[in-house]
Amino acid sequence: MCEAAPVNQEWEDRVTAAWATLDEYPEEKAADFRAVIDALAAELPDGSPLGLFEQASAWDSTGHSDKAVPLYREALARGLSEVSPYKGRRAKIQLSSSLRNTGQPEEGVKLLSPELDAPSDELDDAVRACLALCLSGLGRDREGLSLVLGALAPHLPRYQRSMANYARALVEPEA
Repeated sequence: MCEAAPVNQEWEDRVTAAWATLDEYPEEKAADFRAVIDALAAELPDGSPLGLFEQASAWDSTGHSDKAVPLYREALARGLSEVSPYKGRRAKIQLSSSLRNTGQPEEGVKLLSPELDAPSDELDDAVRACLALCLSGLGRDREGLSLVLGALAPHLPRYQRSMANYARALVEPEA
């Protein structure tokens, strides 16, 4: 279960500010960015799911999906979704993407598929997009395209109903 102490808004604000600087770190300075995140994570109790999540995200965002995967898994195992349901959902999305990047798209599909039935939030489209990529990695392109079209349809100024119907038709068995 979760061993995290309450995190205050000031810490969250500093994490947000650190992430806002990511683009200021060229590839050869990626370790410097990770050090900033590591320092923030070190302010939390050892094994904090929030700290692990931020460290996983830093590895992931600097091109090291392989190093991010075990940290995402540990953050989720230590109760990240209970501490922060939003960050828990983000971790599942990001872990699925990293799994796909490391040649494990099937695990990504298993992790994200239940998220299609989770309470709706602003991450719904990201869930569908990442799941579509994992499905494509398994050669299930029609299912992936269906998810992407279904996610896109509500954002279109016109043709919402048509696109939603096309999305369903891609995966429905033919009569």
